[in-house]
Amino acid sequence: MEWYFILAILIGGLVVFMLLGLPVVFAFFTVNIVGAFFFMGGMEGIIQLVKSSVYSVQSFTLLPIPLFILMGEIMFHTGIASRAIDAIDKLIAKVPGRLSLVAIVGGTIFSSLSGSTIANTAILGSTLLPDMYKRGYSPSISIGPIVATGGIAMLIPPSALAVLLGSIAQIPIGDLLVASIIPALILAFMFFAYVIIRCKINPEIAPNYDIAELSFADRVLPFFKYVLPLMGIFVVVVGSIIGGIATPTESAALGALATLIAATAYKKLSWSNFTVSINQTLRFTVMTLFIICGSITFSQILAFSEATAGLSSLVVDSDLRPIAVLIGMLLILMFLGCFMDQVSMMMITIPIFMPLVEQLGFNVIWFGVLMLLVLEISLATPPFGLLLFVVKGAAPDDTTMEQIIFSVLPFIGLALILAVLLILIPEITLILPNLITR
Repeated sequence: MEWYFILAILIGGLVVFMLLGLPVVFAFFTVNIVGAFFFMGGMEGIIQLVKSSVYSVQSFTLLPIPLFILMGEIMFHTGIASRAIDAIDKLIAKVPGRLSLVAIVGGTIFSSLSGSTIANTAILGSTLLPDMYKRGYSPSISIGPIVATGGIAMLIPPSALAVLLGSIAQIPIGDLLVASIIPALILAFMFFAYVIIRCKINPEIAPNYDIAELSFADRVLPFFKYVLPLMGIFVVVVGSIIGGIATPTESAALGALATLIAATAYKKLSWSNFTVSINQTLRFTVMTLFIICGSITFSQILAFSEATAGLSSLVVDSDLRPIAVLIGMLLILMFLGCFMDQVSMMMITIPIFMPLVEQLGFNVIWFGVLMLLVLEISLATPPFGLLLFVVKGAAPDDTTMEQIIFSVLPFIGLALILAVLLILIPEITLILPNLITR
């Protein structure tokens, strides 16, 4: 059978099973079992499939995933992240779009501590959105920053999704984690500047209001008490990687330990919220390991059936320029993001995209950052962007999905501008990984 028929059968089977409502992981396992039987030698292929599944989750490099998830869960359930956002609220004075700026700064800082896009968006929405509405903020300038900044957690370490991407795509995890930091900070700055400029042009969308007069000490001390110590966790995780002191796995363990110490020092860690954090961590970890099993075995079936080699040869032998192929891959991701979650997108596309990336000579770290950025954009793309529904749950009842979508569109545009910038200047993503190499 020709490779393109095999590829169509495997991808088509996935789509059919997912349309029937089968969870994505089980859809992959079903297709993998059928594919292994017909394209890898019957029962021997299925036995090899099981062996490959077991081997795929035995890697030591996967340990950062549960540790990063644990960090975010403890931050969320103990409430120390909310205190940090309140401290930032007191620090920022009277500026245009003040509460929107608090959301951007607070969300960026919380992203560097939790690595969870859902937790980031949920805590910003529940903490800031009611106050924004009470102050007369327009939905266009209140909801957009929360959704957009929530997605930054996908880029800034500790990002469990970045570890998952690196594991499936065989990209060095330490390099991928630190390579995303500068693009994430650029994106946060773009959001910050957009809010100020827009509120300067149209002050009615974010009316000024009187805030409590605080002394310099009352304004600054909460920042030193509740924010800087937490930023020390980020320094522990990232600094140990860049400095060559620890591997990504070891730095994740240090970060989890530092998070537990911080929660204990603030007297917020209890047995109840600790057990909830552990339970949630275990649930997400088991799901993630199943995902890795399904994706890696799917890649092996594509390789064994020569579907990957056939597609790579077709693209390489065509007259398309490498940049056109790259843009095509990113557009496919954006299209899939309108209908799928990020994990499903990664599982379907990485086995096909990564051989092309290597054949065309692209830097895999740079491509990994681009893919994370597009996955972040897809979190907010209608009609099924996950963060749209998360913020809908946190918003007042009279908030419509139409308002949410229109408020997010300018921030999606800014993220696309950053994607173009990274394509034109790929060195931006390689500054910090080069420091590790040195």
